[in-house]
Amino acid sequence: MTSDTASFREYVAPRLDGLRRTAYLLCGDWHTADDLVSTALTNLFRHWRRVSTMDNIDAYVRRSLLRAWLNERRRPWRRESSYDVVPDRSGGTGPDGVPDRLTILALLAELPPRRRAVLVLRYFCDLSVEETAAALGCSAGTVKSQCSRALEALRARLVGPGPLPKEAPNG
Repeated sequence: MTSDTASFREYVAPRLDGLRRTAYLLCGDWHTADDLVSTALTNLFRHWRRVSTMDNIDAYVRRSLLRAWLNERRRPWRRESSYDVVPDRSGGTGPDGVPDRLTILALLAELPPRRRAVLVLRYFCDLSVEETAAALGCSAGTVKSQCSRALEALRARLVGPGPLPKEAPNG
């Protein structure tokens, strides 16, 4: 085994579970998540000699994972889904009114790809606005607006229609 292969394995081994979880949050399916991680790691291994000298290898891998997911979303067979019976949707909350995990994942799956990617990178991967912007290839302002709109959409779906909160008076 060459030293490149050994260093690649040393890098990947402790990060594999985190990459799978990130991929799952992006796509919502464990099998697709495994495919995305495999694609990203294949890409990483192909370029390992160059990438291993970078300051932030994790950012490179996250971006590769994100691009793999976006490429997968563009494939035409991903746009179709068929059901024998329309699934029932739960009320969306568990004990004490806390939304349960499956409901959050379902709502996350309904978001457009870019907004979903922003939420996953910002709140699961714990990246700053600037790091998220660099990963997505957009401006910090775009990250902020996409994040705000995504959170607003999630809140609206969780809470449902109702009266808007009153604004505090100026002064």
